[in-house]
Parts: sequence; structure tokens; C-alpha cells
Amino acid sequence: MEILHNLWSIVKTIQFRDVVDILAIALLIFGLFRLIRETRAVQLLKGILLLLAVYMLSSLFNLVMLSSLLRLFFEASVVILVVIFQPEIRKALEQVGRNKKWKRFIRYFADYGKNDEVEKEIKKSIVDAADTAVIFSRSRTGALIVFERETMLSDIAASGTIVDATTSVALFGNVFYNKAPLHDGACIIRDGKLFAAGCILPLTTKNNEVDISLGTRHRAALGISEQSDAVVLVISEETGVVSLAVGGVLTRDYTREALIKKLNELLLDENEEDDERPRRFRKGRKKHEA
Repeated sequence: MEILHNLWSIVKTIQFRDVVDILAIALLIFGLFRLIRETRAVQLLKGILLLLAVYMLSSLFNLVMLSSLLRLFFEASVVILVVIFQPEIRKALEQVGRNKKWKRFIRYFADYGKNDEVEKEIKKSIVDAADTAVIFSRSRTGALIVFERETMLSDIAASGTIVDATTSVALFGNVFYNKAPLHDGACIIRDGKLFAAGCILPLTTKNNEVDISLGTRHRAALGISEQSDAVVLVISEETGVVSLAVGGVLTRDYTREALIKKLNELLLDENEEDDERPRRFRKGRKKHEA
């Protein structure tokens, strides 16, 4: 009864803000475990928990040297955890930033979407890329075209050559001509323009999950799509197969019409209902289409 009385005394002191605080921490812990459950961070976390158990035992049995050493380790644990879990932390923050609900919320108070001129450029670049894909597929010409979305890729663009030109089938043909100096890298499309060419992309970290028949070009496409929200168009030099990499997932065998439809959905959100868009953006689209 005394224990129950003490518990009731504690419960009576809990305020609404305390409940909110507890729920926020619980959601944070849940999100952390959900983030790391299928990554190598799980094994690192097990190792840290094991060290914590050893520290408790060493303190219990008064092992001075061992407990002092582990105490120093845990005092610096915040910095150590940030270094160890840097890829997972970065991935989590990028996922929060790319969340569609957040983006829709922000559009009401900031930019209401692509303006008519930029949208026109994007549509043109999509058609040019699809026409290029058809030609390259027939001629077995390899290509890697990255469509930038919310995540800016200026650091990747800096590894190549800045072009900043209006897209065209002829321009793509010159860039990816097998004797051209820029043909081995990727080109980046920003707001419908060919922003940079000859860029070096990071390779995927999930090599064990990638089909062994896929080469470096496809692994690079998966790599940049894992680290950003970019849409990556790949034309295989060996088979001529046209593929798209989005969010670390590769889909293949696109026809021209299917490719244009998919790119419009991904780059212009044309698969969303008009009612879900801010009013100002919807009006701008109707005026442009008229």
C-alpha cells in the first residue's frame, strides 16, 4: 500500500507538458531504433551495450583501472557516437528534410512550387532525356543523367565541368560521345538545364544487394540516389536497357512514353491530386497550360 501511495503521489505531480515530453522522447527512441535496425549500426550498438555491462561489473567489483578507462570512454561517448553513426544520422536528417508533408507545409509560407518558366524547362529536359535514351539504347551508348530535386548537388557538380546550358538531344550526344572527355561521368540537370557534366558520383554502399550483372554506372546511380532525393536515368552500354534509380531502388526496361510519364511524376509531382497543392501553384499551372 505504501508503494501504491508513493506511485500515486508521483502521478499527481505529472503535468501535461511532462506527458508531451515523455511522448516526444519515446518517439525519438522509436525512430532511432527504426532507423538502425537494418544497418551495421545495430552491431555497433550491441558493442556499446556490452561495454556498458562491463563497466557496471568493473565498478561493482572495484576494478579501478578498467572502470576508469571505460568511464573516460563514456564521457567522450557523444562525440564518438556522432563519428560512428555519421552515415545513419545524415540519412535520418535527409529523410526528414525530404518528407513530402513538410514540403507541402513549407510551400504555403515560402515558394509555392516551380514557376512557369522553370516548369517549362523541366518538361523540355524530360522529353530531351527520353529521346536521348531511345537513341542511346539503340546505339548501345552508356549515359548517366542526374535530375536534381530538393537536395542540392553542388559538391558533386564541382567534381565535373559546369555547363549551364539548355538541354537538347544534340548536347547529350556530344557529352556522352565515347571519345569526348566528359563521357565517363554523369551530367546533372538542375531546374531543367544541363548544369554540369563529367561529374563523379559515389558508389552504392549496398553492394551485396546489387545484381552482380550491373556495372559501375548503375552502382553510381544507386549511390547518389541513396544519398539524395535525385532521380537518376541510366542507359546501359552493354545491353541498352533504360533504367531509373530513385531512393536506392533501380527500376528497368523503360520505353520512351513510360519514361516521360515517370519523370513527370517524380519531377513535377503530376501524380498528386490538384487539391493537395497550394492554391497559388494550381492557378499558375492552369494559366500555363491554357
